[in-house]
Amino acid sequence: MSTPLRIVFLTPGTGGWYCGACMRDNALAKALQAAGHAVSLLPMYLPLQLDEEVLVSSRPTPVFFGGINIFLQQKFGWFRHSPGWLDRVLNQPRLLCRVARHSHMTSARDHGELTLAMLRLEDSRFGKELDKLCAWLEQEPPDILCLSTALQAGMIRELKRRLGGVKVICCFQGEDTFLDGLPEPYRDACWLELASRVRDADALVSPSTFYAGLMQNRLGPHDLTIKVLPNGIDLAGYAPQPAKPGPPVIGFLARLCRDKGVEIMVDAFIHLRKVLGHPDARLHLAGAATADNQALIEVLRQRLAAAGLTDEVRWQPNLSREEKIAMLGGLTLFSVPATYPEAFGLYVIEAMASGVPVVQPATASFPEIVAHAGVGVLVPSRSAGVPPASPDAGDLAQAWLELLRQPDKLREMAAASRLAAEECYGVNLLRDGFLALARQVLTGGAGRPPAAMEPSGQDARTTGATAATHDLTAEETELTLPDRRF
Repeated sequence: MSTPLRIVFLTPGTGGWYCGACMRDNALAKALQAAGHAVSLLPMYLPLQLDEEVLVSSRPTPVFFGGINIFLQQKFGWFRHSPGWLDRVLNQPRLLCRVARHSHMTSARDHGELTLAMLRLEDSRFGKELDKLCAWLEQEPPDILCLSTALQAGMIRELKRRLGGVKVICCFQGEDTFLDGLPEPYRDACWLELASRVRDADALVSPSTFYAGLMQNRLGPHDLTIKVLPNGIDLAGYAPQPAKPGPPVIGFLARLCRDKGVEIMVDAFIHLRKVLGHPDARLHLAGAATADNQALIEVLRQRLAAAGLTDEVRWQPNLSREEKIAMLGGLTLFSVPATYPEAFGLYVIEAMASGVPVVQPATASFPEIVAHAGVGVLVPSRSAGVPPASPDAGDLAQAWLELLRQPDKLREMAAASRLAAEECYGVNLLRDGFLALARQVLTGGAGRPPAAMEPSGQDARTTGATAATHDLTAEETELTLPDRRF
């Protein structure tokens, strides 16, 4: 048996939000721990509150760089020297979660200032916070430190200096959308700083080939090696459910916001019922919803009311894990027509694990996920866009209708979807890929030649996944594709 590793994950806390990166980190950490490795999961900014059991570390893990503390330390000099007892009060999970619900009230300028300060950590006002983190890590120095997002890359230099050159794996996961939303002068300054800081890592990881290419282009020059390691989930609890009598149900599980495509879902459902004439389909919209989502939700409720479809739609915000699994188990089809360049989308894998056929945009990482799984339907956009254009609501509705008219095909896709989740996206696959990379880093074999790396042990082949007028190629996927064709 290989020597057990000491691995620490620094993951941005959720404060109760639905966070794919946090779910990935937690599932991976638990799988590594179950395999005999010493693993800790350290939340940053907010508490780690998920709809599943959180990894239990061998010693207490406070919130580091607590959101309230770093905001106050950035704004007021006194808080940079405040006593430890006050810091602990401000890091109480309930207080942090309460503040997180109103994070939309923080100005864009404040977000920009804090982000740039974290990327230039050694020159920031957060020395006290860095000391706390280093003191915790120095008690049991890790072999591998994994940063959940490249926005944490500003701490690599100091952590390496203080921890004797600890090896650092840095993950990409949606940084472009966040940084592009910052106001100037912070947006360009943060991009430039990030391009410098990620080169301090010993290995860079992306959950998809699509996103590796996107970040390679944004962070140029093209001298980065980015390892592609698809996300995975713990499949426990997810299972296909027997078909139930009654109308078909189309589902959505993501944050209930415009970027995730909830507005397109509503418009497509109205089109399905009122224009295409489906007699009785239902719509189930679930996921995280915060105060800043309520205005859009109210607009969409009014739109459904005007179409006479209020009673045909179920809204289920902020659901528990049990409610989420039950929700997915009751679906006939699943879609999340995200309107931005989604780096991965764990919700697609959750639907597959529940035996639900997915209908996704032929943009961003979705073609890659569907191609790798070998099952699913892709709906193309009518025009190119940056970020990738989302599908027309009418085209999405048409794709739903075509599948709903083929119950035998739906049953075959349901079975194949579950099998694809097991074979392509189970957490043990993510664990094995991560361990291979970690040992490569520890033996000095993860240099940075000027080319992106494809997933280890995987070769390019063509796909048989369904794509309306969109033919995927081996060059687009760079993944081994199972022989399942729908």
